Amino acid sequence: MPHAGLTTTRPTTRHPLSTLTAEEITAASAVVSAAGLVAATTRFAYVGLLDAPKADVLAWEAGTGDLPARQVRVQLLDLESGVQHDVVVDVTAGVVVSDEVLQSAEVGQLPILDAEFDLVPQIVAASPEWVAALAKRDLTPEQVVTVPLSAGEFGIEGEAGRRMARVFGFRQDFPTDHPWAHPVDGLVAYVDLTRRQVTRVIDHATMPVPEPHGNYLDPEVAGPPRTTLKPIEITQPQGPSFTVDDDGLMTWEGWQVRVAFDAREGLVLHRMSIADGDEQRSVVYRASISEMVVPYGDPSPTRFWQNYFDTGEYLFGRYVNSLELGCDCLGEIHYLDVTLADESGNPRVVKNGICMHEEDYGVLWKHSDGFTGVAATRRQRRMVISFFTTVGNYDYGFYWYLYLDGTIECEAKLTGILFPSAYPGDGPDGEPYPYATLVSPGVGAPVHQHLFSARLDLDIDGTPNAVDEVDGVRLPISETNPHGNAFTNRRTRLTSEGHAAREADGAVGRTWHISSTERTNGLGRPTAYVLFAEHTPTLLAADDSPIARRAAFATKHVWVTRFADDERYAAGTHINQHAGGDGLAAWRAKDRPIDGEDVVLWHTFGLTHFPRPEDWPIMPTDYARFTLKPYGFFDRNPTLDVPDNASAHCATPAQHNGTGHNGTGHNGTGPNGTGPNGTGHDCAGHNGTQHHQHG
Repeated sequence: MPHAGLTTTRPTTRHPLSTLTAEEITAASAVVSAAGLVAATTRFAYVGLLDAPKADVLAWEAGTGDLPARQVRVQLLDLESGVQHDVVVDVTAGVVVSDEVLQSAEVGQLPILDAEFDLVPQIVAASPEWVAALAKRDLTPEQVVTVPLSAGEFGIEGEAGRRMARVFGFRQDFPTDHPWAHPVDGLVAYVDLTRRQVTRVIDHATMPVPEPHGNYLDPEVAGPPRTTLKPIEITQPQGPSFTVDDDGLMTWEGWQVRVAFDAREGLVLHRMSIADGDEQRSVVYRASISEMVVPYGDPSPTRFWQNYFDTGEYLFGRYVNSLELGCDCLGEIHYLDVTLADESGNPRVVKNGICMHEEDYGVLWKHSDGFTGVAATRRQRRMVISFFTTVGNYDYGFYWYLYLDGTIECEAKLTGILFPSAYPGDGPDGEPYPYATLVSPGVGAPVHQHLFSARLDLDIDGTPNAVDEVDGVRLPISETNPHGNAFTNRRTRLTSEGHAAREADGAVGRTWHISSTERTNGLGRPTAYVLFAEHTPTLLAADDSPIARRAAFATKHVWVTRFADDERYAAGTHINQHAGGDGLAAWRAKDRPIDGEDVVLWHTFGLTHFPRPEDWPIMPTDYARFTLKPYGFFDRNPTLDVPDNASAHCATPAQHNGTGHNGTGHNGTGPNGTGPNGTGHDCAGHNGTQHHQHG
């Protein structure tokens, strides 16, 4: 239920892009069952809304077209036979629209199921090679938890067309012991999930199992709780400034956004627009995290394959946490429940899966004028839409921020537990192992990256848009620049997909301007938004490596493609054990024109993680983000109408020149770097058991 202070209205007709309901999930399941596609051993790998064609949605919104049908994508796996179906169901008409039997040798495998991971302990315990390798380390299967992981695709003999997982072991000393601190390293099992057999055991090296515990909630590890932190209370006595209706439409300070959720992509934001006077102007048609990859950099025989696609292989949206007030979210909170399908095709509800609130964000604008004596300060505020998901050992929070001045920001928050190894020891001259950090006695943390692909279907004042790459340019001394102080910028129009795969360059402050080709502002310039990227590394694996083929999206910071309804995922539709070459790499090869067309901008952002001891045994939150800012979208500062702060602590212009306690942003950016309404991370509830564990 919404918070008591929130206004809620009920729409008369559901929007075509609204999140699937429990009734629709049940209907889709019934349709595929009636079609004879579901046996006792069949599991539902994915159930999600298949977005109606964009042209049809826009026509319906404009009143020139009919309400599009609601279609659901259902992916089915038979656990016994390995047969895979990719089905489209029209839940409006109650019929199967299409049924494609996927040939695994060509498209790889459907996402990994929890039901399969439940089988792995028994599979490896039945392997004489695995049991013997454990015995060599004075261990039994009962002492070791198994960690099954996605296998990737490396052309390994005998694996083509087989549904594979790779399995590590970790010793667990007692039921509440975190096994991550005790990696059984130098050992990995390759498992055929359909045949339920171990196909290969690689016993590369017998390494000591680290002994120190990593139980970070144990007082012996954490120490006594500190008593010096005083409470912080966030209140809005008159309630929040935003509303959310029953169809997911959020309205706040001129912004309108349709909030939806998908088992694969997590949060999906549709039809993002902002008011300018009496006009509601479009900015983004659809925004989501379309893919992410976590490539590891340890080339050892048991670890070279560690590259995880948390979106495409694991469907990270289905592991959404149930959030708790005061722990995950502070302040005047509105929660949305998340409805997903379980692996039997039945709806399940995750309470409080999406957190929505507004928070103070320091100074919006300020000036103390020496000529007029006028001093004024206005405070920035932002709307926060977020969720947290736990994919094995890592916890990811995804936060979308909307600001009063039209800025949009997306931030990924990374915490949880590093994926550990046994540290192999320093070299003969004392040089550290180059592919991992020693984080605890005997425990190594391999180097790795977290690379996210944001899919941004931008509609800046409508669908016809253009993209310019803008660099700062240093000018030489010349007749027109005699003192050498001049510099300017250079704009390069991206005209086709073939040359629209671009890299950030901090040395020239590179940005990308997405502008309308049909509308200009009051100064005669095209209305636009600018992408500000963080200048962090793209994929560091070799250009001709298997992971570079599979995660081609991660080799560039920015890709621009021409919109197509069926081009949703940066690495392609099918990821698990796919050889690569699909997704952005294939679409770029089409070299379609993009100047003045309906374009999609794909942005790779993330972290390159060289772990540190302070990241163990649980990692303080790290951050990766990008920003979209209006550039000539408005004719002037759009926040001149933001009122003065009504707080009694805020000084008047006659008092200390307007620099009172709140007037200088004293409360603007609390210790977590997210403002005083920022979210906590230490007591998130988890929905369901997490079976697969990785970084």
